[in-house]
Amino acid sequence: MTTSPPGAPGPTPGRPSDPHAAPGAHTRLGSAGGSGAFRRSLAAALLTDVDRLTDRAVEDIRAHSGTYAAGDPVTREDLWGICRDNMLRALEDFGGLAPTGGDFEGAARETGRRRAEQGVPLDIVLQAYRRGGRILWQVMAEHLRTRTGREADSRDLELDVAGAVWETIDRYSVAMADAYRLAQLELQNQQDTRRTALFEALLDGRAEDPAVAAAAAAALGVPAQDRYVVVVATQDPAAPPRPAPVLEAQGLWSFWRPRSGRYAGVVRLPRRDAPAGRTPSPPGAGPDPALVRLLDALRERTGATAGVSPEFERLSQAGRALRLAEQTLRTLPAGSGEAAVFDARLPEVLLSGRPDIAERIVTVHLGPVLGTGGERTALLSTLRVWLDHGCSASRAADLLYCHRNTVLNRIGRVAELTGRSSESGEARLGWALALRALPFAGLPDAPGPTPPVADPAGQGGADRDPYGT
Repeated sequence: MTTSPPGAPGPTPGRPSDPHAAPGAHTRLGSAGGSGAFRRSLAAALLTDVDRLTDRAVEDIRAHSGTYAAGDPVTREDLWGICRDNMLRALEDFGGLAPTGGDFEGAARETGRRRAEQGVPLDIVLQAYRRGGRILWQVMAEHLRTRTGREADSRDLELDVAGAVWETIDRYSVAMADAYRLAQLELQNQQDTRRTALFEALLDGRAEDPAVAAAAAAALGVPAQDRYVVVVATQDPAAPPRPAPVLEAQGLWSFWRPRSGRYAGVVRLPRRDAPAGRTPSPPGAGPDPALVRLLDALRERTGATAGVSPEFERLSQAGRALRLAEQTLRTLPAGSGEAAVFDARLPEVLLSGRPDIAERIVTVHLGPVLGTGGERTALLSTLRVWLDHGCSASRAADLLYCHRNTVLNRIGRVAELTGRSSESGEARLGWALALRALPFAGLPDAPGPTPPVADPAGQGGADRDPYGT
């Protein structure tokens, strides 16, 4: 039977030192010799009063932490139970005693896992560990001060005990923090998986069920009803677009996922500003600054070609908006880096789905022009610029770097070839529609859209439709 040092608390009834000791265990704490024997007897003495020790630690933690004092999400009973488990394991570990329930650090890992699930910040949990360790050392110091024969070996023994107890607390803190971070990572993965599944449900049209829509809104962290658009962007496998950080820098929330070789995203637009005493302008009343900002960011910062749906109010409408955004994207030249809104591409959306009708429109309204060979490119370019700028010969001449009379002669030539008057609104409508139908007509020699012309005045976007035309 191991004999305790003079004046040390004796072994607890039912907890004799030797039968519970773990021979050879915890040599890192210096369990050999008189110091080890003293730590065993000290731990055994404190274990007899572990409930009161736990009470003291719990009150100290709650007194120094508003989170724990509030009782939510960690109740006093929860804190007391897990505090007791940690005290029990720490004392057994400190004293070199055999664990009475599982491995020594199991309670620490359980603390980390549970607090991560409850959302308690890690620094708050670590602070509680430090408070608990402080209480444990205070109680041990009280035993050291009152023991008999203290003067002879006081300094070395107290230093050994202090080092051993704080080494134990440090190891438990590390085990708890590691378990916390692992649990937090697992929770994040679960949340990401759930968020992605609900996002896919939105795009698949399953959010017509109010419960699905509400769950998706909660998972994404946005209101179920607000100002939204869906964006579909081409995905370059070598360098997929990363729209979320780009849009966030512009003050626009978004959530994106790869989908069928593309990226699909829901973007939340800020509310339209209105002067005091006036109601906000209805959709379509004028260029929306938030939507213009979205298009500019997509064009200039992502390099992706993107189609944007019309604005919608309820997340449950995201499935229909996705289809409209995809239709918009199909009207844009692949790899162009262009971004456009559905409403600005209505003719193209209609024509892209009916190449037979597109071909007929081109043949009826511009067929003779396409047959002019080398003259064709100049005629089509001039006609496009002239129509896009209010049928102004002067403005078209400035943009094309030619004389006004050259523009008038080319428009006259188009009118002659097609047998239509350039003053006729119907003729102008037919020509404009035919120009838009060219990329979808399926004609082997049909030219694509004319590249943007230079602006000698340096005005650039001043004449560009903010929604992508």
